[in-house]
Amino acid sequence: MGTVGFSIEGNVATVTLDRREAMNAIDPETEAELRAVWHRIDTDPAIRAAVVTGAGEKAFSAGADLKTMPPAESYAGKAFGAGDDSFVAAMPREKPLICAINGYALGGGLEIALACDIRIAAPHARFGLPEVKVGTIPGAGGTQRLPRTIGASDAMLMLLTGDMVDATEALRLGLISRIVSVDSLLAEAQSLAHRIASNAPLSVRAIKRLVADGGALPIDQAVRLERLVWGVLRDTEDRIEGRRAFQEKRKPNYVGK
Repeated sequence: MGTVGFSIEGNVATVTLDRREAMNAIDPETEAELRAVWHRIDTDPAIRAAVVTGAGEKAFSAGADLKTMPPAESYAGKAFGAGDDSFVAAMPREKPLICAINGYALGGGLEIALACDIRIAAPHARFGLPEVKVGTIPGAGGTQRLPRTIGASDAMLMLLTGDMVDATEALRLGLISRIVSVDSLLAEAQSLAHRIASNAPLSVRAIKRLVADGGALPIDQAVRLERLVWGVLRDTEDRIEGRRAFQEKRKPNYVGK
């Protein structure tokens, strides 16, 4: 049996980390399965959005499984070879990802969540990047995405102490968008994903790319890029269909063209 569950309903995929006995920590087998799942989501045109969650109610993911570390390898070989990307860097970059955090999100688990576009969490969820406590640093985007998400000072507080924050504090910081009862968490995430997937696919992907790329640009350049992308989308079939459906008071039929 695999350690990553995968299912598709309509245009929405659901990915479930499933190593409950290890707080859904990521071992080499899980990493390999995640890479395959990320590729499937990225390349399957029928999938327009995805939900990422953990099995059970104790943890989303405790991050890398320190008890099952992969064999040591030359860092130069890894950095300049085919295996350079982490399991987080390999996540889909074009399609919206919603993270349903059902418990502890620590280390690489929080880094997966940070790489998602929307995060919602159960009331008992706890968040942390504790790598500094074991003599290392977050190595899958944590030191970069956390400050961009919650601001430098609050991020430094978490990164330098390695301490956890609870769901209420995570909501205050902007680390998550909502707190949802554990019984409703997955259904709420999937409902959000289906609402997003019902929108024009090219527009959804364009917005995600603009937010990601525009954040690194001066505002005037970012706005010019936005205007350029608006022009690219102006004459697409989906934009014409969206306006026609609005006029005819019906649900649009988007095809991603």
